[in-house]
Amino acid sequence: MPTHTPPIEARPRVLLIGCAALAREITALAKLNGWSHLATEWLPATLHNRPEEIPAAVARRLDEASDQYDEILVAYADCGTGGRLDEVLEPRGVRRLPGAHCYSFFAGSEIFDALHEEELGSFYLTDFLVRNFDRLVVRGLGLDRHPELRSSYFENYRRVVYLAQTRSEALMASARDCAERLELEFEHRFTGLNPLGAALGIGNSGPSAHEDGSWSD
Repeated sequence: MPTHTPPIEARPRVLLIGCAALAREITALAKLNGWSHLATEWLPATLHNRPEEIPAAVARRLDEASDQYDEILVAYADCGTGGRLDEVLEPRGVRRLPGAHCYSFFAGSEIFDALHEEELGSFYLTDFLVRNFDRLVVRGLGLDRHPELRSSYFENYRRVVYLAQTRSEALMASARDCAERLELEFEHRFTGLNPLGAALGIGNSGPSAHEDGSWSD
């Protein structure tokens, strides 16, 4: 009697290589929209402290995965690479997220441009950066060892703008604390997930969350 062999699960059609700072939100979008065709791989968020290393890190993974997927998307903006990331992506026909910074596609380009024009000296936080403020900002910049450097690093900043992906009172309180520690004014803008979902431009996308872009973390 012949035995039944279960079908081999089809491999994901799209690979997203991205910054770990986006992992929580993109994973949520994938679940909300049923992006079962999407596979994800995350590069360390600490690369943002060494942006010159981002292009090479992305290039290595692209070369390893180039023949395994129908499409590859890179979930980075330019992120301080000075165009060098595009020099890696364009010859390979791979697209990335639009803009110079991830804050642009979290807020939406029009809102971010307005915030930037309103106050050039804005230091932006996202949910991820609020959660990891001590690791990436305080220890990452050496402020735990040399707190006197705060005035040097942030002398041209006037405010902290918290671009919130969730409606969390705990994160809001932590974001306010971050601003106080940097001795900057505080402003809050709720973004939800909709701008990021639109920037990704992945097929099979429907509403990325509730109508206002909120979601349950």
